Amino acid sequence: MTDAETGSEAPTVLVLSRGTHGMPMSDYVSELRERLPNHEIVRARTPEEEREFIVDAEIVTGLEIDEALISRAKNLQLFAAASAGTGHLPLNALESRGVAVTNASGVHGPNIAEHVIGAILTFTRNFLRAERQQEHGEWRHFQAHELQGSTVTIVGLGAIGRAIAERLDGFGVETIGVRYSPEKGGPTDEVVGFDGLHDALARTEYLVLACPLTPETRGLIGTAEFSTLPPNAVLVNIARGKVVETDALVSALRGNAIRGAALDVTDPEPLPEDHSLWNFDNVLITPHMAGHTPEYFARLADILADNVEHVTETGSYDDLRNAVR
Repeated sequence: MTDAETGSEAPTVLVLSRGTHGMPMSDYVSELRERLPNHEIVRARTPEEEREFIVDAEIVTGLEIDEALISRAKNLQLFAAASAGTGHLPLNALESRGVAVTNASGVHGPNIAEHVIGAILTFTRNFLRAERQQEHGEWRHFQAHELQGSTVTIVGLGAIGRAIAERLDGFGVETIGVRYSPEKGGPTDEVVGFDGLHDALARTEYLVLACPLTPETRGLIGTAEFSTLPPNAVLVNIARGKVVETDALVSALRGNAIRGAALDVTDPEPLPEDHSLWNFDNVLITPHMAGHTPEYFARLADILADNVEHVTETGSYDDLRNAVR
């Protein structure tokens, strides 16, 4: 029996085929079936099965969906994105069909926050130099820094930004949050709008980018911003590569305008093998994997299960958890 041979022509939830972070969507299906034992969960394992099963599906979940697939759906009411970002989705096409959209906001909070703390401590204690010396069997003392008393600026106070701020709470640092609506506040010691970005940068030892890529944040950190940052500042980018102007970053590193950078995202991405960013001793690069956690599908299933139960109880696709529109 295949995943599709479960007895219903109109499954409660259709799971699309593409996995994430090297984890198969079959794990996601298992988590959903555990939480929704009385609901139909169907997994499409191939593009052909996606085209077949979406015709009657009311609730669909996956990393992405295109307009061609949407056009085949006769009963689609909800697309539950398996990612926090939705900029890659055809939102206009979904809206025109009256399809509700939710995202995976909050799923990445703990693991990305831990990634950021690890990156900050790597530069605070100069672990990059320690690794280089160990590779050469070199026992030689070097100087390090202390995180306590530093100022950490977090651009973006969504679920990830808040998780980062909360985990910094025990390190004795001052935190500044930068967000579009500073009147909403946040868990940082201070919250400012984007009009206060440069004032915040001038006081920053660690700059953490945790904002979505929007027309306003594209190229947000460029030559002027690197000039404002103190020369002992470290950039940590777990947002999107295009939030930073790469040429300006390379120039800042070459000119010792900043102490270093931890980049989980780059522009371009993947970063070409011959790119100059690979050659800096004070740059830590990870291949866009800060979002990976073994708990990813469990947390994602929690969100969707809540929404499926809400729809079952109310018959409404309004007031969904993590609603995008």
